[in-house]
Amino acid sequence: MSAHANEQASQQAVAEQPHILVVDDDTRLRELLQRYLSDQGFRVTTATDAAEARAKLAALAFDLLVLDIMMPGETGLELTETLRRDSVVPILLLTAMNETENRIAGFECGADDYLPKPFEPRELVLRINAILRRVPPPAAERPSKVSFGDYCFDLEREELTCAGDFVRLTAAEASLLKALAQRPGEPITRDDLGEESMISGNARTIDVQVTRLRRKIEANPKFPRYLQTVRGTGYVLMLD
Repeated sequence: MSAHANEQASQQAVAEQPHILVVDDDTRLRELLQRYLSDQGFRVTTATDAAEARAKLAALAFDLLVLDIMMPGETGLELTETLRRDSVVPILLLTAMNETENRIAGFECGADDYLPKPFEPRELVLRINAILRRVPPPAAERPSKVSFGDYCFDLEREELTCAGDFVRLTAAEASLLKALAQRPGEPITRDDLGEESMISGNARTIDVQVTRLRRKIEANPKFPRYLQTVRGTGYVLMLD
């Protein structure tokens, strides 16, 4: 197998790993969980508090949240209750409080499971896998907006803003960005981009539209940070 084929297989394997958001204000525990869960085959993103978690949730789709209850500002229970108003993403709560009423409060807010601290990391993995087996993956639950740098793209309206100001896109540019934004971090072939964005033409047509789009979203289009080329495959939209 060629080096390029190996690279593609590796990227595909990573894309298929369950993506977990760990939210905990304890730096040591947060970093430990990130390393351990990554070693167990999960993609892991972290956040230090509810505000940062909301930003990550607005930009990326997650398969499960591991959420500490006792955080400064908005608590894990409050965040869980708010998320349950419009999201079905599974939530596993972590807490040092092990009283029955605390567990009940967590479930009443919409949590899927509850793990008291201290805990064995292996038990956490078993509980995560159990939740993922019984909860359908949120394939239909894609974020309505994605953010990268100062830019925010509304997938439903196909509108791009930069620091709150509208950026004019042609219909082709908007449909291309939408196709990429629906699968951030995932390389997409030129053929698939053409089909999903309904841009008529060949691979060269896609390249031209990518070049035009880069001029609007990249500080240096020759060295793109967000709309990157995946050699031998196509393109990928990378988020912060």
